[in-house]
Amino acid sequence: MSKPIGRFGAAAFTHLILAGYTLLALFPLGLILINAFKRRDAIFDDPLALPTGETFSLIGFHKVLDKSPFLHFFGNSLTVTLASLALILLFGAMAAWALAEYRFRGNRWLALYLAFGIMVPIRLGTVSILELAVKLDLVNTLTILVLVYVAQGLPLAILILGEFIRQIPQELKDAARCDGAGEFRIFFQIVLPLIRPAVATVVVFTMVPIWNDLWFPLILAPGEATQTVTLGVQQFIGQYTTDWNAVLAALSLAVLPVLLLYVFASRQLIRGITAGAVK
Repeated sequence: MSKPIGRFGAAAFTHLILAGYTLLALFPLGLILINAFKRRDAIFDDPLALPTGETFSLIGFHKVLDKSPFLHFFGNSLTVTLASLALILLFGAMAAWALAEYRFRGNRWLALYLAFGIMVPIRLGTVSILELAVKLDLVNTLTILVLVYVAQGLPLAILILGEFIRQIPQELKDAARCDGAGEFRIFFQIVLPLIRPAVATVVVFTMVPIWNDLWFPLILAPGEATQTVTLGVQQFIGQYTTDWNAVLAALSLAVLPVLLLYVFASRQLIRGITAGAVK
């Protein structure tokens, strides 16, 4: 009897810790969403209170959508993020396939070199990246942001995808080769569908830092035509006064793509993380 009770107690304690962490993580997001629909005075009077008939207001969304180029900033962020993710997944999966499937001299050294991309933050090379962008005339363009984010996301993508590709049975690939399938067909029609959980994991782990990044847009693309969401929100924050209604409304709109991504990719993400933990 003591063993089932002990297991139940351990499971209950684990779920309690996870529930507490979930509440802690969601609390700032909930606070932003609640106050985005309230008047300015209500935000400061009781920030934890839900909007009521007296405090409810859409003034922040009106300012963001009608009186600022927020949708343009949102489009810039969406363009940069989607282009970066597409290139990271394509090149990362190809590189992971090459390192996992083919043995050649320097294979391990190349994998170790790519692993350094995870250990060394790309921001340490900001000055060199800016000098290169100036020489290539890419400052204040979305192209330079895409290139930087691809370089930033590739090492982690190759590491995650490579581990999953190594788990695919060799017999499956050999059978496809015996049937006359080429390497590209094996890669796109057999390998990629089997590593969908890993792809979802890479998408989530790389999209969030790209979407939330302020450093490189501020340094490489600060022009109004190329500003991203995180940089565009700064226009509502002044040195002496801050339009909190607009700031909270902009943050509420900016977080929507991340939430939608998690909703649609959560099942594959959990499968990918679980498979990696089991391995």
